[in-house]
Amino acid sequence: MTAAAADDPEAPIRALCAAGAWDGAATMVVERYGRELLEYLVAIARSEADGADAFSQFTEDLWKGLPRFRWQASARTWSYTLARHALSRLRRDPNRRPGRAIALSDAPEVARAAEAVRSRTISYLRTEVKDQVAALRDQLSPEDQAILILRIDRKLEWRDVARALADEPDPLGDAEIARRSAALRKRFERIKNDLKALVERARAGPQ
Repeated sequence: MTAAAADDPEAPIRALCAAGAWDGAATMVVERYGRELLEYLVAIARSEADGADAFSQFTEDLWKGLPRFRWQASARTWSYTLARHALSRLRRDPNRRPGRAIALSDAPEVARAAEAVRSRTISYLRTEVKDQVAALRDQLSPEDQAILILRIDRKLEWRDVARALADEPDPLGDAEIARRSAALRKRFERIKNDLKALVERARAGPQ
């Protein structure tokens, strides 16, 4: 293994893609990032059912899209983009509810991994007691929540946050990424101020 490969946490996924092992690569992505993606979807959808449905659609999009993925961003960043677009499509057509996105006969590894992630994550979300900051976050808009999750919880670089939140399916140019990154940083400062104000009001109690 080269030094570059050793430093690349996604080297095993890249290797599977290079070998054309798409089911294995998709399974690894779901196992590695599925829980954080589903938590993200439930948070910005403000609905467990919508988040879970979007996750099912994301899994199918991932499986179908991997052969065309060109690694212009990390698989993790690309997955956030796919997940967000899956939720957007669901919101545009709320009557379109996927069943099992991938049949076991089509890609059994991927389907089993997605179902395991969904079961564990939904169970966790139902039993986890939210702390004060998490509860306050729910008062923010879904868009502001998405920025907080991607930047603070997932620790994505601003350029990757911009890519993950892009509405366009095609990769953005460097200049546009830089422009959006700068705008997101400014919005992030405003979100932090909003959270601080919410915390101060919560501490003050009912007026």
